[in-house]
Amino acid sequence: MTLPCDCRMATTDDLDSLVILFDQYRQFYECVPDQVAARAWLDTNLRLGRSVIFVAETNAGIQGFTQLYPALCSVDLVNYFVLYDLYVCDHARRGGIGRSLMEAARHWATAQGAARIDLETAGSNTAGQQLYKELGYQLDEVFLKFSLEINN
Repeated sequence: MTLPCDCRMATTDDLDSLVILFDQYRQFYECVPDQVAARAWLDTNLRLGRSVIFVAETNAGIQGFTQLYPALCSVDLVNYFVLYDLYVCDHARRGGIGRSLMEAARHWATAQGAARIDLETAGSNTAGQQLYKELGYQLDEVFLKFSLEINN
């Protein structure tokens, strides 16, 4: 069943709904619930333009979001976006909302002149991986990702 939704760029007026979804998203990745920190993060990102957030809205309100961060590639000399967050609330999953959000992000990034959109996901997120493949995302099997924890 496809749920009719309107995808649009989020504003600070959307914070109340976004905070709840963003906190649920973080819990999905095993973070401790913290709506105060979630609000501060989203508010700062929106007010300073650190990220672009799209929301999917139905008659029942905001059902999902995706957040993109700008990035640069010095090898290819291009700008691109990192799609860091994609979340759809439990009761609206498998209704096309994630796909709609991904398409809204792609159209917007294309209009911005971006060369690509990159994303990472958990190995266990098979539903997300299937969606990304269906939308034409290619799994990078060449480069390895390394991280260095600095503040623990």
